[in-house]
Amino acid sequence: MRILALDLGDRWVGSAIADPLGITCRPYQTVELDQLRDFLKKILSAEGVSKVVVGYPKTFSGTESDQTKKIVSLKLELEQEFAVVQGQDVEWILWDERLSSKRASAVQSGKHDEQSKRQSHSIAAAFLLQTYLDHLAMMRS
Repeated sequence: MRILALDLGDRWVGSAIADPLGITCRPYQTVELDQLRDFLKKILSAEGVSKVVVGYPKTFSGTESDQTKKIVSLKLELEQEFAVVQGQDVEWILWDERLSSKRASAVQSGKHDEQSKRQSHSIAAAFLLQTYLDHLAMMRS
């Protein structure tokens, strides 16, 4: 069971993937939003992904912003399109992403070039995914 995380943005989408045991993860790849569907077609089957965790950008007060609504809408579209891949059900989950981008920026501090900005999206996805994996581990305890 592989788990993929997506940090959906207006221009870039960061991704991270968990190890096969679902204990740790690593940043995977950042793609342009218009390349997302092609990227998902490849990675979902190639990596045997059974669950996709999508960053849910709630406001700090816990409400939904316009960005939150855009992300939820896109997640629903992707969930319908990629509900089954190579005969395997793919579960789609929204997961609170508050502070993941800020943490990724801290890791990239001092780097302001285009490559670092792109990479920060996948780092944010890794922070997001690790919090989800930690939650699963706590639930098993």
